[in-house]
Parts: sequence; C-alpha cells; structure tokens
Amino acid sequence: MRSSSTAKEDQMLLAYVEDKFRQASQNYMMTSTSFLDLRQRTLVSELWHKMGKGQKEIRLMFMGGYDQAERTMACFVPDYEEQPAPPLCIIRALPPAKGRKLSHRDYLGSLTGLGLKREVIGDILAGEDSADIVVLSEISDFLMMNYSKAGRTSFSVELHSIDEIRVPELRVKEIRDTVASLRLDSIVASAFGISRSSAAEAIRKGLVYVNSMQAVKTDMQVNEEDRIVLRGKGKACLREVGARTRKDRIFVGIERYL
Repeated sequence: MRSSSTAKEDQMLLAYVEDKFRQASQNYMMTSTSFLDLRQRTLVSELWHKMGKGQKEIRLMFMGGYDQAERTMACFVPDYEEQPAPPLCIIRALPPAKGRKLSHRDYLGSLTGLGLKREVIGDILAGEDSADIVVLSEISDFLMMNYSKAGRTSFSVELHSIDEIRVPELRVKEIRDTVASLRLDSIVASAFGISRSSAAEAIRKGLVYVNSMQAVKTDMQVNEEDRIVLRGKGKACLREVGARTRKDRIFVGIERYL
C-alpha cells in the first residue's frame, strides 16, 4: 500500500505532467518533464491512456538518450516533429587510469553532493575508463564548472551531444531452464534464481517491470524479447521460448545482465 506521502507525490507528478501536455497542446510545441523512474513512467503512461485518447496532434514519447534507458523524460511531441531532439546532453567523466575504479554509486553520490536533484540526472553509464552521464542540458554549464571529483578521486569532464553516448557492452549470463508456464512469476523466478513465491511477492510489491512498465499481476504472460527488471536484482530478457518437455514444461532461454 502506498504511503500518504507517496500518494501526494504521485498526485503532484501527474498534475505536472498534465500541465506539460496542456502547454504542448495549446502552443503546438514540444514540452518535456524531468527524468522519471520506471514506476513514474508507468503512472504517466496510464494517465496518457486516459487523457490522450483521440489525441492526434500531440504524441507521447519517452526519451532517455538511448533505446534501453531506464530513466526517461516524458516528451509531448507535435505531429510535425518527426525526429525530435530531446533537451539532453552527456557529461563524460574521465577518471585517471591508475586508481580505484568508480562505480555508478560513486558518480551518483558525487552529483547529488553538488546539490542536484535526482530528477535532473538520467542514466549513469559507467564503463572501464569513463562514465557517460545523461543530464538535462540546462545543468551542463554548472557541471562543466563544478563537477570534478567523486569521493577522493578527481577527474576531468567533457561535454558531448546526446548522439555521442557510449553504452557499455553488457555482461550477460545465459540461463537455460524449463518452466511450468510463461507466467511472470515463473519467468522472474528462473531469471533471478529465486523461489516462485518470492517472485510473486516482488511482483505484488511493485518491484517488477516488463518493457519499462510496472507489472503487478503474477499471471501476466511473458513473450519472447520481453525485458524484465527486478528492482534490487537487475535486468533480464526472455530470448527464447522453446518446445515442451515430456512433463509438459516449457524450455526457455533467458539472458540476465550482470
């Protein structure tokens, strides 16, 4: 059950989103929100399903700088904008070659330590020798002047356009398994190595997302190429649905991202 504070925050978010839609509709121009997490994206999608019915001149797009982005902006785009450019850019952090490798947590902690709110920071893509941080363009000058350290590690930064983003190659664990059905709780259990009851509990708590949308039904059917996120555990993708065994179980091939 949502707390009263969370419910109030959700109401404020949806009012903010409705205002962005009205601005786009009245002025016939693209408008966008700050960054949303996956749960907030689900709320916005549900709102759009209600208020966007019959809407032809404005469409809703979620943009985060690259196709698989977790943190995205809700953009209301007029029909004349075929390829809209989101107001995003990349801050590339270049730590020294010798020294402690910085993690996602290090970069995020140092950014919020500058007084930045989480909603102005998108995905943080930490690679072997650099990190690409997706941010709202409006804060780029501030970061170029003030962002140079995470913990005790100093680094240089570069400003890049969003189309220059570097997405690190994901490390993948391939899982071959059989499941009783393609229900979401079965696939989550197989993908993340937990019991089916634990998977069902996580789904009911709102911790599971399928294709960037919150999924709360344990019996939801999962399809090939569906992407699954279990908060606190990571990401996976159902790559293959095979034949049935003699015991009427289904062969599946799953990629879990490490």
